[in-house]
Amino acid sequence: MEQLFNSFQYLFQFWPMFLLFIGVFLGIVVGSIPGLTTTMLITLTLPLTFFMDSVNAITLLIGMYVGGISGSQIAATLLRMPGTPASIMTTFDGYPMSQQGKSERALALGITSSFIGGIISWLFLAILSPPLAKLALTFGPWEYFTMVLMALVMLASLSQGSLIKGLIAACLGMMVHLPGVDPSIGQMRLTFGFESLESGLSLMPVLIGAFAVSQIFKDIINIDSKPPAVSVKKKGLLLSFKDIRKNSVNFVRSSIIGTWVGLLPGIGANIAAMLSYSTAKSSSKEPEKFGTGHEPGVIAAETANNSSIGGALIPLITMGIPGSVVDAILIGALIIHNLEPGPLLFTTNPEIAYGVISAYLIGNIIMFGIMIFAVVYVAKVLYVPRAYLLAAILLFCVIGIFAVGNSFFDVWVMMIFGVIGFIMERAKMPLGPFVIGFVLSPIAEAQLRSGLMASEGSIEPLFTRPFAATFLVISVLSLLWPLYSEWKKNKILR
Repeated sequence: MEQLFNSFQYLFQFWPMFLLFIGVFLGIVVGSIPGLTTTMLITLTLPLTFFMDSVNAITLLIGMYVGGISGSQIAATLLRMPGTPASIMTTFDGYPMSQQGKSERALALGITSSFIGGIISWLFLAILSPPLAKLALTFGPWEYFTMVLMALVMLASLSQGSLIKGLIAACLGMMVHLPGVDPSIGQMRLTFGFESLESGLSLMPVLIGAFAVSQIFKDIINIDSKPPAVSVKKKGLLLSFKDIRKNSVNFVRSSIIGTWVGLLPGIGANIAAMLSYSTAKSSSKEPEKFGTGHEPGVIAAETANNSSIGGALIPLITMGIPGSVVDAILIGALIIHNLEPGPLLFTTNPEIAYGVISAYLIGNIIMFGIMIFAVVYVAKVLYVPRAYLLAAILLFCVIGIFAVGNSFFDVWVMMIFGVIGFIMERAKMPLGPFVIGFVLSPIAEAQLRSGLMASEGSIEPLFTRPFAATFLVISVLSLLWPLYSEWKKNKILR
């Protein structure tokens, strides 16, 4: 409790608070522009945090995370174009409300829902994280290896597209980690005679290439598209206490669903919003109104997608396992600052662990304030010519990567993975498993080798250690369930 209080004290200083404000604001702006995702923003910002204090760096990124998910509702409501996949469900009722002349009401519902969802999930984050971290300290190499395996399999099985494509993407990500020095025997592997590969492929060029540059290539195809003009007024952006009390059950239920889904490795805010929306619809006395501009639909979607952030941060800081792609990038940020993600954060670097918890709460409060007072002006960003944005972003990518590594090789790596990411998305192959495979592969390899050395080459602990066996069973079920569902579906069609 004392450490949590100390982290709040630190964040209330000028510079951390300024960075958090800037992070939330940029997240809202970028999240509101279709095509410029939160993932892209955080990835682009990583090089800038290289020379920053680690607490300030993670504070900035958490602010962007919160702002990006919340800001995506603007385009989803006004244009039926979700800024991020997390706001897809918001389009179902938010856009019809906007078409009915209720843009301000729809945005008011979304803003308040995001805030309440964030606050409730923060309570779970603050209460559950310390005891879970203590539990995780009892884990050995086999437990960590099976946790990584579980995260990869679950993400692959739940990603857009087929299970096979998800698994291939995860394997490709793990293979990309392999070039360089073998950590166990100290010999070079898969360098193909290139001296530049002897130190392996750096995290940032791969991440920025796969997410930012590939997104730029994707957006260039539709560079001339212009959204229709929509006006938003300042009046009516605040909900009354009567509205909050009336929808209190929906707020709490959707927050719990979002937090629970966020806890599961690799699922993400879009699944949380879908599950929450379908639950609200099935429990409603007026299910036929969903999809026509029904207020509970907006509440369910926006509450769940924002609360999933708090849920996803729990496994990140307690076990070092990403709950989403953005969380994988946050793990990358910790690694860049020579910090080991997982339960040891609470003992070796408590200022980071509790800084994440504090930044998430304050970030939600800042997000609410900015959205209420500035959403009218942020909405105008939707109409900035995309050609200018994409050119500036690509320039920042090149400058940022070169500045960090002082190497043109990293710039070429970034561009190559930009092309690879673009091709993968065109082939309906998800990028999430690829990136998480790349980020988690070093952890999986190190833990597996440690486990095998300790057991003299035996894999028996995989089945005899309770937690390791549980994670392994979940991995197998996650792998088999989509196959069973597909088989059952085909059987019915016959």
